Amino acid sequence: MSVKHKNITKNQSEKFPGVLPGIIFVFFCLTLSGCSFMVSSVSSDLAENLSDAILNNNDPATVETGGAAYLILIDSLLQGDPDNQSLLRTAATLYSAYTGVFVKDNERARRLTRKALGYGLRAVCARKPKACSLQEIKFQAFTETINKMDKDDVPVLYALGTAWAGWIQAERDDFNAVAQLSRVETIMQHIVKLDETYQEGGAHVYLGILATWLPPALGGKPETGRKHFERAVEISGNRNLMAKVMYARYYARLLFNQDLHDRLLHEVLEADPDVPGYTLINILAQKDAEQLLESGKDFFNF
Repeated sequence: MSVKHKNITKNQSEKFPGVLPGIIFVFFCLTLSGCSFMVSSVSSDLAENLSDAILNNNDPATVETGGAAYLILIDSLLQGDPDNQSLLRTAATLYSAYTGVFVKDNERARRLTRKALGYGLRAVCARKPKACSLQEIKFQAFTETINKMDKDDVPVLYALGTAWAGWIQAERDDFNAVAQLSRVETIMQHIVKLDETYQEGGAHVYLGILATWLPPALGGKPETGRKHFERAVEISGNRNLMAKVMYARYYARLLFNQDLHDRLLHEVLEADPDVPGYTLINILAQKDAEQLLESGKDFFNF
């Protein structure tokens, strides 16, 4: 990732090597009227570029090693611009994703997902001031608020929904937290109505998981889940391989359909993971596919 400082001459660059010209430029801007917008824009661009760089990285170990630094960087940017919607949305997404993939300690996962959810709620609040109490208001009022949002709100809604789902997963032993799954479902259903193709059908994947979280006897809706998974796979093609992994993990295993399970996972392993915006998640999906195929030998022969 590179940041171009167009107003710095070659001689100035040589005089102030490395990142020093950028620091001086930002410091100088802070003393000028109207420059806060420019700094805010630079911060947002930096966060977006950082997110893109992570998603396009083909080495999960590198991302895991540098992950803590990425999160601290986002925190520091937000300290200077606490109401920046783009930064808040990126922070919610990165904290949630990093925790879901790399954090195994339960207490740490609870802390980080709580922070991710907080950022997601702040992002929606910054965009829609009337939506600043989504976690506290009653469910009917919550649904009405969400359903008033339009297609331009989809990115911030998706960031909130995924962060909320991650927090519930970390707090799964708390009934009050699990009870909030209906709010995540409401968010994802509204995203599907507004733009079902966002993030390669990501909302369909979440709805598929929610529908197959429990067996039919306990309220699960496997056929509803199957439709969501199939739609996600259709929208994604072979871009987001995690859609097929989730389809196998939640639906195929729930119904003990080994043929579907193994077919989906072999398709994941045979696909090219190097897809712009999905390289990292596809490599992780292939690792999950290998593990599921191995554990499936015992699962389906129990």
